[in-house]
Amino acid sequence: MQRLRLPNDRGSAPAQVVIMLPVTFLAFFLIVQFAMWSHATHIAQAAASHGLAAVRVHGGSPADGAASARNVLAGLGGGPLRDANVDCERGSETALVRISGTAKQVVPFLTLPVHAEAAGPVERFVEPGR
Repeated sequence: MQRLRLPNDRGSAPAQVVIMLPVTFLAFFLIVQFAMWSHATHIAQAAASHGLAAVRVHGGSPADGAASARNVLAGLGGGPLRDANVDCERGSETALVRISGTAKQVVPFLTLPVHAEAAGPVERFVEPGR
């Protein structure tokens, strides 16, 4: 028994591959790019939390918080967070640490910003009975 072939189906598999392969690769690289961005955001949040812990202690300063955050970022050097910027503020009652940067690029021309922030009250001495 001979198999019936339709003349219009010849060569349709290579055409489908030509269309689907780039789409599949793009989807894969977009997933990897999202994972890089997510990991960079977690690193920035960890650095902001460490910086806040240093700036909010009694006698702490914004310079101490920035140094602590930069130490965390340096310890994770070469990671997915690029061009990190550390900004620390300390008021009379609250402290704030902001980390910003960009995620490492996997997909060309797709630059994803990364922002993290940690805020909390500063430690201060309160006399007993007040």
